[in-house]
Amino acid sequence: MAAESAPSTPLTLPVLPLDDEVVLPGMVVPLDLNDNDVRAAVEAAQAAARSEPGKPRVLLVPRIDGAYANTGVLGTVEQVGRLADGDPGALIRGRGRVKIGAGTTGPGAALWVEGTRIDESAPDPLPGHVTELVKEYKALATAWLRKRGAWQVVDRVQAIEDVSALADNSGYSPFLTTAQKVELLETADPVARLKAATRQLRDHLAEQDVAETIAKDVQEGVDKQQREFLLRRQLEAVRKELRELNGEEQGEESDDYRARVEAADLPGKVREAALKEVDKLERSSDQSPEGSWIRTWLDTVLELPWNERTEDVYDIRGAKAILDAEHAGLDDVKERITEYLAVRKRRSDRGLGVVGGRRGGAVLALVGPPGVGKTSLGESVAHAMGRKFVRVALGGVRDEAEIRGHRRTYVGALPGRIVRAIKEAGAMNPVVLLDEIDKVGSDFRGDPAAALLEVLDPAQNHTFRDHYLEVELDLSDVVFLATANVLEAIPEALLDRMELVRLDGYTEDEKVVIARDHLLPRQLERAGLAKDEVTLEESALRKLAGEYTREAGVRTLERSIARLLRKVAAQHELAERELPFTVREEDLRALIGRPHHVPESAQDPAERRTAVPGVATGLAVTGAGGDVLFVEASLADPETGAAGLTLTGQLGDVMKESAQIALSFLRSHGAELELPVADLKDRGVHIHFPAGAVPKDGPSAGVTMTTALASLLSGRLVRTDVAMTGEVSLTGRVLPIGGVKQKLLAAHRAGVTTVVIPKRNEADLDDVPAEVLDKLDVHAVTDVRQVLELALSPATNAAAPEVPVAA
Repeated sequence: MAAESAPSTPLTLPVLPLDDEVVLPGMVVPLDLNDNDVRAAVEAAQAAARSEPGKPRVLLVPRIDGAYANTGVLGTVEQVGRLADGDPGALIRGRGRVKIGAGTTGPGAALWVEGTRIDESAPDPLPGHVTELVKEYKALATAWLRKRGAWQVVDRVQAIEDVSALADNSGYSPFLTTAQKVELLETADPVARLKAATRQLRDHLAEQDVAETIAKDVQEGVDKQQREFLLRRQLEAVRKELRELNGEEQGEESDDYRARVEAADLPGKVREAALKEVDKLERSSDQSPEGSWIRTWLDTVLELPWNERTEDVYDIRGAKAILDAEHAGLDDVKERITEYLAVRKRRSDRGLGVVGGRRGGAVLALVGPPGVGKTSLGESVAHAMGRKFVRVALGGVRDEAEIRGHRRTYVGALPGRIVRAIKEAGAMNPVVLLDEIDKVGSDFRGDPAAALLEVLDPAQNHTFRDHYLEVELDLSDVVFLATANVLEAIPEALLDRMELVRLDGYTEDEKVVIARDHLLPRQLERAGLAKDEVTLEESALRKLAGEYTREAGVRTLERSIARLLRKVAAQHELAERELPFTVREEDLRALIGRPHHVPESAQDPAERRTAVPGVATGLAVTGAGGDVLFVEASLADPETGAAGLTLTGQLGDVMKESAQIALSFLRSHGAELELPVADLKDRGVHIHFPAGAVPKDGPSAGVTMTTALASLLSGRLVRTDVAMTGEVSLTGRVLPIGGVKQKLLAAHRAGVTTVVIPKRNEADLDDVPAEVLDKLDVHAVTDVRQVLELALSPATNAAAPEVPVAA
């Protein structure tokens, strides 16, 4: 044939690479011409065939991981046309092995190489062992083809007599790996090649036999389990009939669960769901993992107090007395709880306990700085109402399943914290304290705050559905108390479902009462001291609260008392002090050192911050309650040329805008206020808020910055006893702000006697304790000019003031 050359004739052929595929001689394969390499090789072969007789010839070379094999297959392009899917293709037949030589040049874009045909002839006649090998291969191939149902191919394989062609016929086997096919391609000796093909086919058949044996064993095992299950069910039925005939008690576990469910006082739908699970338990085998899941679920359902409720204590005066005895101050919360109990009593007296499937629960949010008693208040509320108390800590919770529970399909699934709280309380109407609700976070496991929306919605929580229970749980009679430090950290939708009660901190008088009645007895016991061994005078407690601590709550005050008592106890053990001992105000410094928070008004006038022009005292609200905030202003040297406004102290965008507004107001109204506004145009203005490591933001420092700049320009000092708060507009209007109660408490703690607030915040003074208002001179103003008249000291002379220059 023209397409075939003598074994020793050198060939020059275009390379047709086969990626991770091998074609053996005698195989006919279709190739996609959309592949650039295939198309280039076929076109090059067609161009070369125009100058010589015969069909176009290519060299089929396997390309494994980018590397070409050393041996290829001479192939002829039998036909070029369309494949079955409509794409252009070529039909190529493998003719014989070619040893690949050096590369050369040729027409087209294909790679051309030189090669030499490999002699593949077998010995004639065949030796006896080769004949036996041929018979073995045909027998194995026939067995494999019959298992696949390829009867039409059996006769074709039996008709092949050439050893080389018979060995190459295994190239069609789909179970051969690429490495095994490359091994067959590179084996030139036909007898060795047939041995390799026989070995590969034998190994595959052995693997198939093992797989069939395993499948048969598995099927037999399944059949055995099914028969065992059927026989066990029949045996259980027989035993049941025998027990009924003999009048014996049922002892099966599933029957025990059925009896427990039927005997339990469960709501209708819960009982129906529990009986369905009991039916599943009876149908499952002992080895089934589903049985343990069902038992755990049934135990959880049966342990819940579905119809257990504690009777509320409707002694309104007694409840109020309990709240007053256990907590000083906090009148807003006490009034709200008293109102709730009074309404519950009236509804109960008139038979209105349940309306529309809902009971009269409550959802309160206690928001305030740390240490004001939010967490301990929950236990006092439960005590006053005669209810069980459960605390649920939400700080750091990031998994929605912690609230709603896990699906029962998960290993180790549990109900959510709400269901566990009800289970722990043993009643359906406990007081549940959701502690640190503002510390709830979210991640890829969901948002727990979103799951709390249904729990804390009085219109929905009577049909709360936990993911683990999957039955409705009535939470409408639960009193939920949520505590938080920062109101802004609570999602708006969640806050809308709760009634907000603010705990803005204690006055100094309240702190003294708390320290005397609660903190001191507790710390005496912890220090191992009797009540009559150490006594603290009220003046000492007042100084501890006023000068040794400055906080909205009483935690630092309690630590100071504990430190004081430890010092006394240690001195007694060292025989340095006799007991009993009365701690007076003058003893504090010797025991626990100097005070840390001396009021500004108690300092030497020359050492006060406001002793120089350009410093004003403002009021702010932080996460720890209210605090005083000083504002410092200065003007740069005109020779430096550093004009403009400089702001320091980690200020937010709103506070920066307030500084711009204050500066603009003074520039436009400087002449009216008799201020040297020319200095504001030519010299740089620097406004600084001390405590630069603490971020600050908000509009309420507007009047403070305006006052500091006016003091700087006029040379008039800001009064030490004056603190101010309010937003300022471009026209000089003083606009309302928030946190008035907390700010006035902070001013009282800091020793300030005069406070300036916006006129529109005058209504907020009703929330401030009377003893604080009695000690403060509060001025409600509408214009910043009124602030300047109140805050700035009178001018000492008529000469132009000397404006301080920044260093």
